[in-house]
Amino acid sequence: MTATPAEPSKTAQESPATTVGMGEVLSHVRTPDELSRPPVVEFRNVTKTYNPGLPNEFTAIRDVTFVVEDLPDKGEFISVLGPSGCGKSTILRLIAGLEPQHPATSGELFVLGGGVYGAGPDRGMVFQDYTSFDHRSVLDNVTFGLECQGISRKIRQELGRYWIDRVGLKVATDQYKYPHELSGGMRQRVAIARTLILKPRIILMDEPFGALDPMTRMNMQDLLLELWREVEATVFFITHSIEEAVFLGDRIYILSNSPGTILKEMQIQTSDRPSKEMQREPRFQETVYYIRDVISQLEESRRAGT
Repeated sequence: MTATPAEPSKTAQESPATTVGMGEVLSHVRTPDELSRPPVVEFRNVTKTYNPGLPNEFTAIRDVTFVVEDLPDKGEFISVLGPSGCGKSTILRLIAGLEPQHPATSGELFVLGGGVYGAGPDRGMVFQDYTSFDHRSVLDNVTFGLECQGISRKIRQELGRYWIDRVGLKVATDQYKYPHELSGGMRQRVAIARTLILKPRIILMDEPFGALDPMTRMNMQDLLLELWREVEATVFFITHSIEEAVFLGDRIYILSNSPGTILKEMQIQTSDRPSKEMQREPRFQETVYYIRDVISQLEESRRAGT
């Protein structure tokens, strides 16, 4: 059984693209006039420089331009790859509206058709470091956002127990536990539940599975795809794992060396089986090898100073 090919985008139909395994490398990074629907996120020549004018001035990203289509009742899963230090997290946190990345030094950034003026409930973020409130139980951690919104205790606890179950935890026992009683994988499930319970339009994930062991990581990848299809949000997912990016992503952006900019845009066919099965597919591996070669060449050129 092979993966079902994804429906070609308007860009893929009208512009030459190179097929690589289960992906297509587009001839250029798409522009808004190539989309059939309004964008959910758009960057226009966005640059971020930290400590401008000081001896430690550093430009993380430069002239980043891309556009992500707003797909109703589905959303799109965007994987972001690139060499270390290329500005992947800066892009994510600019979308989230988090300081000190926000605001951009120059350029324009739009989310859901409007400007970004700070964090908002339409965007949820999951970090790598298992962020949680140590003094709150699993249930109280998951429902924290609803509590801040003034939702009644009864309703938020009902929703909290639903999402605790959906992320694969045991409601009967795990809802009463505290973060120090949980494994890394369990704590990350709590973080995901705390984000999804708010039903954000955009989910931002910064290497959320980076600290997990390989088997737990693949299980979490499978779970994330299942939950994403339920919440129908646009996901931006940063990872250093090329296999993870190919398995999860509908679309992949590859960034250049620092200061990062979008080097390549790829459209990826939808994964239709668990991660450990997909990774055995020759076409899957062909896509991985292609991306690995691109990033290896970038890292070699950086070491050589070219």
